[in-house]
Amino acid sequence: MAVYTEVSFEVLEALLEHYDVGAPTSFKGIAEGVENSNYLLQTTKGNFILTLYEKRVAATDLPFFLSLMRHLAAQGLPCPIPVMSKSGATTAQVNGRPAAILTFLEGLSLRRPQPAQCHAAGEALAQLHVAGQGFGMTRPNALGPGGWHALVEATRNEADRVQEGLAALITRGHDQLLAHWPHGLACGIIHADLFPDNVLFVDGAVSGLIDFYFACNDALAYDLAVMLNAWCFEGDGSFNVTKSRALLKGYRRVRELDAAELAAMPVLCAGAALRFTLTRLYDWLHPDPGAFVRPKDPREFARALRFHLSVRSAGEYGI
Repeated sequence: MAVYTEVSFEVLEALLEHYDVGAPTSFKGIAEGVENSNYLLQTTKGNFILTLYEKRVAATDLPFFLSLMRHLAAQGLPCPIPVMSKSGATTAQVNGRPAAILTFLEGLSLRRPQPAQCHAAGEALAQLHVAGQGFGMTRPNALGPGGWHALVEATRNEADRVQEGLAALITRGHDQLLAHWPHGLACGIIHADLFPDNVLFVDGAVSGLIDFYFACNDALAYDLAVMLNAWCFEGDGSFNVTKSRALLKGYRRVRELDAAELAAMPVLCAGAALRFTLTRLYDWLHPDPGAFVRPKDPREFARALRFHLSVRSAGEYGI
């Protein structure tokens, strides 16, 4: 979450005339993340999040994202629910940006989750995959293998300015992964970005999953690979197999992985690492001067990519 577009109190008041959410009592920007503009809105009827969609979030994708959250919430998954306006709309225009008001979820994200939290988060991911069954809309994964080539071409010439050897790494990773990318795995709705800052906890239990704006249809095991990258590397770049084992055990407690998914895990993990290396590298090389936060360092996932490219079997992840 972040703030790119400022919203005045006068603009807010005009917006809220179209909603039955009460009178505003507090309104402040949330200066985290790199994708959308987010505000914490407190009113006489409760707490909400106002999101203005920017950068990679296309207005044409919003019906998918917002309908998905309503579907998942109806299935019992703890996620934000888009608030409908008095006319029944789930989106509005705010300062030239498509926007939505969503319910606020209690809880805190963890900077350094421990194995118990990894286990709980793995369970939550599997619950999301189960809850997504029956959702009638589809959206391709624009940042899957088909989208990597354009990002490689857009970053390769300047990649070594960020880290020596990075251009060769992303080229090698791209070519190697496309040649070995698995097909025919179980597919469905995936979150595609379930980092620790997108999982909320209260008293050690998952209280909410947020930020569904990369959600799409893809291999379910790829979503798990994203989590292994996001949750199981330490600050020094080392892979914590204890956390990985806990996360996988939590996931498999709800949804078992088949033999093909297990065998594909090293390639899927490397693919997830490449995806985040490329998007972070692009943002690093093309920063938004209007953003209140600095783009995230791509070198973190470059280290992860090197690790995954050396893995030979799923057993190295604690399976």
